[in-house]
Amino acid sequence: MAGLAPRAARSAHGRAAPRRRLALLGTGTVGTAFVERYQQLQARGLELPQVAWLANSRSVQACSDGLLPALDRARAAPRREVVLQGWAEAEALHAGDILVDATASERVADWHPEWLARGVSVVTANKLGHGSLLARSQAIVDAQCETGARYGDSATVGAGLPLLGSLRALVAGGDRIHAVEGVLSGSLAWLFDRHDGSLPFSQLVREAAAAGYTEPDPRIDLSGEDVRRKLLILARAAGLALEASQVQVQSLLPDALARAPAAEVEALLGLLDGPLEERLRSAREAGGSLRYVGRFDAGGASVGLRVLPAGHPLGAGGGTDNRVAVTSDRYPRQPLVIQGPGAGAAVTAAALLDDVLRIGAA
Repeated sequence: MAGLAPRAARSAHGRAAPRRRLALLGTGTVGTAFVERYQQLQARGLELPQVAWLANSRSVQACSDGLLPALDRARAAPRREVVLQGWAEAEALHAGDILVDATASERVADWHPEWLARGVSVVTANKLGHGSLLARSQAIVDAQCETGARYGDSATVGAGLPLLGSLRALVAGGDRIHAVEGVLSGSLAWLFDRHDGSLPFSQLVREAAAAGYTEPDPRIDLSGEDVRRKLLILARAAGLALEASQVQVQSLLPDALARAPAAEVEALLGLLDGPLEERLRSAREAGGSLRYVGRFDAGGASVGLRVLPAGHPLGAGGGTDNRVAVTSDRYPRQPLVIQGPGAGAAVTAAALLDDVLRIGAA
C-alpha cells in the first residue's frame, strides 16, 4: 500500500508540502498518557507532528498555548447531555494529517473510514474499527487502498506488541495461518495470574480497575467482549472475514451482574467469587492453570476460560502479559509465540506514538 508523501516533499509548484498536523480525541487515561509520552519524546528531540487540537465528548481545544493547558481545559469542560461532535467537521483535518483516537467510542470509530477517505491517517487504540462490524473493517481497508492514508492500530491488540505487524507480514509473505490462540486481555491475564485462592476474585477485580488495567466498566473485560474484539482484529489481519456473531464467547459474568445498571456493579462483584473459586479448584485437580483464551482456526472462533496443562505455550509469563501462539505453514509444529505486557495506559500510549512516528517518517 502506498504511503503518504514525505514531509519534505514539494508540490507541483515547487512549494514545500504543508506540515502534517496531529489531533487527539480522548482525554481519559490513555489520552493523558499520550500527552505525557508526546512531551517526553519532544524533550528528547524527536520530530513529531504538531498537535493542532485535542477533544473529548465535551469540548474541542486548540493547542496553540501548549498541550497541557488544552488538556486541562478539555477535562474541566462541563458535561453535556448531547455528545459534542465538533471534532468531526468544525475542526476538519486535511490529507496528510494524523488523527489519534484514544477513545473507545463507536461514534468515533464510524469516522475512521471517512478520515482515511480524505487522506487523513488514523492512529488508534479504539478496537471498534477492525474489532466490531465487518462492514466497517472492510471500509477502512478500502479507504486506505483508495487514498494511501495509513491506519496505525498496533495499540488495539497487545498494547503495541509486534502481533498485528507480524501476522500481516506472514500473510504478505505467502504464509497460510492455520490457528491463532492467545491470552489477549492484559486485565484478565493479571487477574488469573493472581487468582490463587488467597483473595476473593472480586477484590482482584477492584485492584485491577484501580491500576487502570480494566476498561472503565470492568464487565467489558469480564464478559469476554474485549477479547472478542481483539480476536476479530487478529482474524481479519490474517485474512479471515469473520463476523462478530461467529465468535462463541463464554462470559465470566453471572446474569445479575451482567444486567445490572453501572451504578450497581461495584456492589455485585462478589457474585463472581463462588463460581471462580470452583473453577480454580477444578483446574488444580486437573494439574493445570486457568487462563482466559481467544482462538480461531478452520473450525471456528471462540473466547473463554480454559484449563491449560503444564507446559502449554500460553501458560507462561505473568502479570499483564499477553501471549499469542501462531500456527501456520511456516510454524506447523512449534508455534510462533509472542509475549509481553498487554495492559496499561503507558504502554498503550507508547504504541500510539510509535505509529505516529512511523507514519510521520513515511
